Amino acid sequence: MTIKNGTLWENIVRTTKNAISAGALFSIPTHYTFIEDGGMRFFVRVLAGLQRKDEARKKQEAASQSGGQANPFSPPEKELVVADISDTHIALLNKYNVVEHHLLVITRSFEDQDMLLTLSDFEALWLCMTEYDALGFYNGGREAGASQQHKHLQLVPIPLAPEGPAIPIMPLLAEAPIHGIGTIPRLRFLHAFVRLDRGLVNAPRDAAETTYNLYGDMLKRVGLNPPSPSHLTRQSMPYCFVVTRDWMLLVPRSRECFEDISLNSLAFAGSLFLRTEHQLDRLKAYGPLNALRSVALPGAGS
Repeated sequence: MTIKNGTLWENIVRTTKNAISAGALFSIPTHYTFIEDGGMRFFVRVLAGLQRKDEARKKQEAASQSGGQANPFSPPEKELVVADISDTHIALLNKYNVVEHHLLVITRSFEDQDMLLTLSDFEALWLCMTEYDALGFYNGGREAGASQQHKHLQLVPIPLAPEGPAIPIMPLLAEAPIHGIGTIPRLRFLHAFVRLDRGLVNAPRDAAETTYNLYGDMLKRVGLNPPSPSHLTRQSMPYCFVVTRDWMLLVPRSRECFEDISLNSLAFAGSLFLRTEHQLDRLKAYGPLNALRSVALPGAGS
């Protein structure tokens, strides 16, 4: 069972419209600004109206503590289901979205978010990424920004920002190596970066195998255990993972928050979400790159 070629984006748009009409999808209002730091122009949204999402999370936590059902993906809300991606994964809309057309790619059967990604995860990811230009990411554990324990990858459409580079980190990539796994010199914390052959997008199965193998090599490069091809493997440390049609970035994490600001994988691509103007003032004063360093591990040049 796989999605029919050329239909995913149409399904996303149609499901979004229907879910809004049914009252199943809630877009969180924001305003945005940019913060220049270290050659990057960070795209920063300041959020409002998070009460509904916070209440939903509290209900999940209460249900979990009382032994009840605390998994919003089992079963998923039918109004949010976009498509059957593969025999192992389905795609849902993010119920409380900040980014329009924010897609979740979840495992049909429960797998823990602390488990390393599998070849099936990469196959599902690339079946989506061949359909439209998107940035995929994975928050490996709560310390990496994951809010749900059921394994889910995420995709947001490119461009991320209404102006400037399609992905804010792109100006820094010019200094990264062309071949092999290396680093981005201006990111002064532990990480691994690799460029991809653009032709991979035309062959999702080949892309999945290639990037799965590179993902294992990237984990080893930063001192984390790689996945096993024969069984699910629990991660040895929290990490953030970002993938596009052109490159991948992996960053081990030391903690979730800079002060009270939660930072997930999108932050390492240069897109941050804040709750208050006070957080924005503090981030401007400290600098987004310093904030990222504070939640990562020391690396070369740090």
